[in-house]
Amino acid sequence: MFSLKNKAAVITGGGSGIGKAISKLFAKQGAIVHIIELNADAAQQTIKEIKAVGGEAFAHSGNVTDQQQIVSVFNEISKIDILVNNAGIAHVGNVEKTAEADFERVYSVNVKGAYNCFYAAIPIMKANGGGAIVSMASIASSVGIADRFAYSMSKGAIHAMSMSIARDYLHDNIRSNSISPARVHTPFVDGFISKNYPGKEEEMFDKLSKSQPIGRMAKPDEIATLALYLCSEEAGFITGSDYAIDGGFIRLNN
Repeated sequence: MFSLKNKAAVITGGGSGIGKAISKLFAKQGAIVHIIELNADAAQQTIKEIKAVGGEAFAHSGNVTDQQQIVSVFNEISKIDILVNNAGIAHVGNVEKTAEADFERVYSVNVKGAYNCFYAAIPIMKANGGGAIVSMASIASSVGIADRFAYSMSKGAIHAMSMSIARDYLHDNIRSNSISPARVHTPFVDGFISKNYPGKEEEMFDKLSKSQPIGRMAKPDEIATLALYLCSEEAGFITGSDYAIDGGFIRLNN
């Protein structure tokens, strides 16, 4: 079950965190993985780990904010069965603490970046007879999260765009779903805590972990497993849905 044998999968931001976990799992399940990543060294490390266990993967240097560049990379790949819109950045601050430059940077990467990948992938998928798309939203697209104004805006847009793609391409055999994680323990989280709470890393990690009713953060591999299911043939009847993977945060945190 959940085989991706001979499927070509494009994963943005596959050099670290959730994207790396997805890249490795998809390759393990037989996909030919194409990682689009700004950090060439991180991408190559993921490729190395995939190839070490017999997987097939390729790295492509690309900035998701540059439409011409992304279209060129996607056309070069040419066969795309799966797209995972994973690349993204965060920002901490309410509206008063969100400078115009901060807002535009988050929008450019998280919203325009996903749009550019949709724009580049859809014609290729249509020509190939269909495909599956998973985009990374967030619990912030469903509930209010303190001091995440710009980030929440961007993830709300991801959710809405994903649903729009599902509606527009039903008859082209293209499925589109989104995933809404709560906090996931990635290198980004460790870096954020270290930068903002020096000397209190352990205390803050414990506090952030317990903000999920289940009492811990998610593991990148757990997000990857859900992405695998949604991109597999077993999920062939699923489109236009968002999946919270949040340790009970949305429904039980009251």
